[in-house]
Amino acid sequence: MTPNAASGPSRRKFLASTAVATAAVAGGMPLLSACGGGSDGGSRDGTTSGKDAKKLLPAYVASNVVTPDIPSKNGSAVGFTGKLDIAGLKTSVPEKLGKGGKVTVMSPFWGSPPKGDNAYYKAMNDLIGVDVVWQNQDGNTYDQKLGAVLASSEVPDVVVVPGWNMTGKIPSAIIGKFADLGPYLSGDAVKEYPNLAAIPTDAWQRSIFGGKLRGLPMPSSYVTGIVPLYRQDIFEKEGYEVPRSCDEFMALAKEATNAKAKRWACLDMKWTAFNAFGVLSGNEKSLGWNQVDGKLVYRIETDEYLEALEWTRKLFAAGVVHPDAELGKSNAADPGPKFAAGEFLVYNQDMSQWWSRTAEQATQNPEFKVWGMDVFGHDGGAPTLWAQNPASIFAFVNKKASESVIRDVLAVANVTAAPYGTKEYMATNYGVEGTHYTVKDGVPTKTDQGNLDVMNAYVMIESPAATIAHPDFPEVAKGQVEWQQRMGAVTKKSTFYGMQITEPARYTNLSNDFEQLEDDIVRGRKKISDMQQAVSDWRSKGGDKLRDWYKKLLDENGTAAG
Repeated sequence: MTPNAASGPSRRKFLASTAVATAAVAGGMPLLSACGGGSDGGSRDGTTSGKDAKKLLPAYVASNVVTPDIPSKNGSAVGFTGKLDIAGLKTSVPEKLGKGGKVTVMSPFWGSPPKGDNAYYKAMNDLIGVDVVWQNQDGNTYDQKLGAVLASSEVPDVVVVPGWNMTGKIPSAIIGKFADLGPYLSGDAVKEYPNLAAIPTDAWQRSIFGGKLRGLPMPSSYVTGIVPLYRQDIFEKEGYEVPRSCDEFMALAKEATNAKAKRWACLDMKWTAFNAFGVLSGNEKSLGWNQVDGKLVYRIETDEYLEALEWTRKLFAAGVVHPDAELGKSNAADPGPKFAAGEFLVYNQDMSQWWSRTAEQATQNPEFKVWGMDVFGHDGGAPTLWAQNPASIFAFVNKKASESVIRDVLAVANVTAAPYGTKEYMATNYGVEGTHYTVKDGVPTKTDQGNLDVMNAYVMIESPAATIAHPDFPEVAKGQVEWQQRMGAVTKKSTFYGMQITEPARYTNLSNDFEQLEDDIVRGRKKISDMQQAVSDWRSKGGDKLRDWYKKLLDENGTAAG
């Protein structure tokens, strides 16, 4: 779908890039708050996404409307590497499924929302046959608005909930306030909506809340979205080899750093270190648990976690990290300008920046070339990577909605889930040709009006399976998909992969301070022994009890990991 642009991570940028993207990248990024949170107790804690999930899931029917240039492999996105042929766009929704009803949608929005009667909204509503009325809310404070609306009796027909907002009582409210879509989508019922049937099963499994299929998921690749991005042009000019171990990276970093010449090797490489040492995912709380020799172990309890922090600390201590990263948290400032200036050569960020940095510099700095470095195993062997969850944003339908409203919502979703290379995809992601975008030499470009109107709206209701397509830089699209495929080959699924889990509220804040402590340790402000003490405190303050809770969950539901 759209690039998960990140800057630290930045939720504001998460979908704002629909305004500029020729991209379809459903990647992931380390999120400050997980899809954990708690409910107000009782049976609403836990999961039903284990043994009992299969009967709730929609049948999977792969789309044959458009054939990608690079098919999905090892959990990768599909890739398109050709120019866009507007005249050859396929039709994936041959007739309107909407019955002309009105549907109100509350969704987070980053940026300035367009006027309600804009040409994009009008064209989409006409295409679908549904009058969608948007209630856009500031994405930066969305959790506050969400809590207030879900606590009231005035809930819109559709509410979009990002995973990072599923904290406090919101998971419980999802179960209490939103409809069971199973009668319309489970099993063969989904075939009435072919584009929804083509959404991967793993994404649907994440949409089970309180024993019912309640969510319309935004699918993503389960391969890590964090890429060590490097200045390939400078590497080639200086004769640097791409490192294949932590020792090789350190040696390169020392060679490349010249503070007097205002050049450093890298920014904070903590996220890459976690991958190089095989640390369990920190994207969501449940992904941080894994069963090892019959015992559940949390990511912060592992030797690999401490080793990754220690290696990152050594980079800072060696003076090879750009001073900007010394000042704040992980990669807090926009790295683009100084990366382009060659002040540092490597940084780890969301995959979408592989394309966006390329596009930024294409005209003003033709020598500039950014590429993605394969994650290396810390010892020079293959790394062990851990899967991220295959969906993290969901749209829900009001429990009080009539059948006609539910079917109108599904009609909307069936259009917005259309694959790349279709008329519906272009309408959803680009708007009206001539008004919102133009096409030159097979490359669509947003107009000023397009950048105002066509931003993070309909894509929030539903989107197709993870797709990467850059008609302007097809070599980048190819590089991204092939990177995902190589990394996917060494990716494992932890014990609770794909399961929609709500932790009891009493554990909500248990792990809150670890990210700050990590940043303090790698910058030398705290010691590894401080982390060891924090982990000991975590166990005694509830970590061991939380482990028992997860073990009971596992015994009752089994694992969804393959």
